[in-house]
Amino acid sequence: MCGRYAVRRGPAALAEEFAAVDRTAGAVAADFNITPTKTVPIVVQRGTERSVRPVRWGLVPTWAKEVGSGPPMINARAETITTKPAYAESARRRRCLMPATGWYEWRPGDRRRQPYLCARRDGASLAMAAVFSAWWPPNPADQPLVTCAVVTTEATGELAGIHPRMPLVLPADRWADWLDPRRSHIDELLAPDPEVLDELTIHPVSTEVNSMRNNHPGLLDRTEPVPEPAEQTALFES
Repeated sequence: MCGRYAVRRGPAALAEEFAAVDRTAGAVAADFNITPTKTVPIVVQRGTERSVRPVRWGLVPTWAKEVGSGPPMINARAETITTKPAYAESARRRRCLMPATGWYEWRPGDRRRQPYLCARRDGASLAMAAVFSAWWPPNPADQPLVTCAVVTTEATGELAGIHPRMPLVLPADRWADWLDPRRSHIDELLAPDPEVLDELTIHPVSTEVNSMRNNHPGLLDRTEPVPEPAEQTALFES
């Protein structure tokens, strides 16, 4: 985790939900099957303004020689984010929130590829802790590429039954501290909030999610899970 997620609200609605200003200029829209390297909305704080801005999912460190030389760095582990060179600078100075309706997850080794959606029970957007970075291309005249990565932590409870990792979801009372670029020590913010975990629910969704070509609101709907292979065999033999 996290390798796929959904945002059903457009940037204007997200700006209202996160008490921010929409600065996306039409670069992002509702997306029900977000995959790495897509342009996604993030919430940032600079000075007195909190804003929603478009960035590319998959962090490129400031010191990288080129973009795309390896797998997209879409996740950053909470346990090592402040010390790992690829993320440490961003963790100190460039933190953001990645709004999400929910994220999709699969059980490791599940041959059925049955996806599950993890979301809030009340339908409000999740605030996934994240970091961002600005990579400058060799030509100074070109615009910088701004990218981001989700902070992940150890999954607990029902969520751990699907996958051992999950996004670090922040409650509203931690947003300001996480977004504050003047705050460099964040260890206490990296611990999952038990009340947030109680607000989360998980349910099976359509295997259409498995293909990035599928992108519609129905992907969020609860469905019956695909039968286990042994069950399929028994039904066939009967």
